Amino acid sequence: EVQLVESGGGLVQAGGSLRLSCAVSGFTFDDYSMGWFRQAPGKEREGVSCISKNDGSTYYADSVRGRFTISSDHVKNIVYLQMNSLKPEDTAVYYCVAVHREGDSWFPLDDYWGQGTQVTVSS
Repeated sequence: EVQLVESGGGLVQAGGSLRLSCAVSGFTFDDYSMGWFRQAPGKEREGVSCISKNDGSTYYADSVRGRFTISSDHVKNIVYLQMNSLKPEDTAVYYCVAVHREGDSWFPLDDYWGQGTQVTVSS
């Protein structure tokens, strides 16, 4: 059974930091690029970041570049998203997803979503 379990969300003040974790099981972690998406109420889903299965290259949305860092541990099968200098507009549910990457774009795979973790940034 494919499982992606996010943790680490919460309430933080603007300027603060959080680290999200995503524990993966049920599929071969090394065979997939991994990404984080987010969705805020009333807004479209947004791809936040991706890490490539091939060489560990990382990709970021313009809105988070320089503030967020994606990484992965291939021993523990965990994907991380370190979020610094958080802003109120970062408030959303964050999802860990296995993705298909094409160049600088990444697309979620339908059956490879976590349940999401809420991040709330107060001003």
